[in-house]
Amino acid sequence: MCLGIPGKVLDVGDDDLRMGRVEFGGIIKEACLAYVPDARAGDYVIVHAGFAISCVDEVQARQVFAYLEALDEEGVAEGRKF
Repeated sequence: MCLGIPGKVLDVGDDDLRMGRVEFGGIIKEACLAYVPDARAGDYVIVHAGFAISCVDEVQARQVFAYLEALDEEGVAEGRKF
């Protein structure tokens, strides 16, 4: 099973391999944007293993963030750490 996480594209580099900085809830990582050639700064993308694999709209991205936050809160309430 694969897990892709939405992130917001902060900027896109000019290199031969299309890379960009992507923010995931305050954490900023570099990701390959070659598979999403239309993605621009401000767009949301789904990232798996360092590769942006699709674009999503902001509403979808925020919904996933809310699900992940709810899972984290439930785990903390039960004494689990993820």
